[in-house]
Amino acid sequence: METFEVKAYGTHAAAGLLEPLHIERRKATPQDVEIDILYCGVCHSDLHTARNDWGGTRYPAVPGHEIVGRVAKVGRGVTKFKVGDLAAVGCMVDSCRECLSCRHDLEQYCIPGNTGTYNGRDKHLGGHTFGGYSEKIVVTEHFVLKVPANLDLAATAPLLCAGVTTWSPLRHWKVKKGSHVAVIGLGGLGHMAIKLAKALGADVTLFSRSPEKEKDALALGAGQVIISTDQKQMAEAKGKFDLIIDTIPYVHDINLYIPALTVSGTIVLVGYLGPLDPMLNTVPMILGRKSVAGSVIGGIAETQELLDFCGEHHIVSEIEVIKIQDINEAYERMLKSDVRYRFVIDMASLKNENAINPDFIH
Repeated sequence: METFEVKAYGTHAAAGLLEPLHIERRKATPQDVEIDILYCGVCHSDLHTARNDWGGTRYPAVPGHEIVGRVAKVGRGVTKFKVGDLAAVGCMVDSCRECLSCRHDLEQYCIPGNTGTYNGRDKHLGGHTFGGYSEKIVVTEHFVLKVPANLDLAATAPLLCAGVTTWSPLRHWKVKKGSHVAVIGLGGLGHMAIKLAKALGADVTLFSRSPEKEKDALALGAGQVIISTDQKQMAEAKGKFDLIIDTIPYVHDINLYIPALTVSGTIVLVGYLGPLDPMLNTVPMILGRKSVAGSVIGGIAETQELLDFCGEHHIVSEIEVIKIQDINEAYERMLKSDVRYRFVIDMASLKNENAINPDFIH
């Protein structure tokens, strides 16, 4: 298969800084869309993959799966896009498209496994896929999304992961006007959960350990903030919520929040991967038919539904735009939660041939 070379930013080792490199992209097949990348969001998954925190990272690693750009070329079989259109790519660039999950528009749960935008198996070129920290990306049409023209492009990028990760459980558990929804944690995922649940008509509450988050939460659409370390406030929340979206990305005690669910209510984990500690106490679950669930991103149809909904309701992420040369510093700041609430890379900065930010020391 014919290829062409593009500039990118990535790393050759878990302990290495991200730095300029060149990668090969396939030339567009009849079903492909070639996209000039304008903006790419920065996700915790990018950092964890670059540093091999989850194991299995293949190097060189080029992260980035919150991609917004403009169509540069289309294959002759492409029908939904034309050159010049705005386009987006999220966390997947392919799946088997034949299994039960794929047939139900749940490509994120593809039984043989979907192809991640980065660090996935590249069935076209061999090796592994490279993400959006690059000039261009070539993706089969089915996995390319339309971007509403009225949205700020940079602030739209995080919708492709942070947005759909919270949208999917809101839709699956049928949140609507009058639903009572709580969000645990106010970060990249949490702030999107509040905005989206509010736009769906829900009564929204934030659980947080930090009283200083109250002003932001209320501005984003929460009607109340409950300080989770305050026993009185937690006791008053008993039996209140139909759905709790837990966005905390590290191990924590979810038993604290289960009493706040209504009968048949659900707490859904979207931030943390790994074993629970302390272990789950099933007593309040059994006595109240309460559920603990998990959810990851969304299918292609669901992601397009989200983008259309956000266009209709003028919803985007709260962002800080950075240059690609500042990505290593951004990773360190992200670990300290020093961003409100999502970094987005202006990929025009990739044209700068400078290596890394000389003022940054890892």
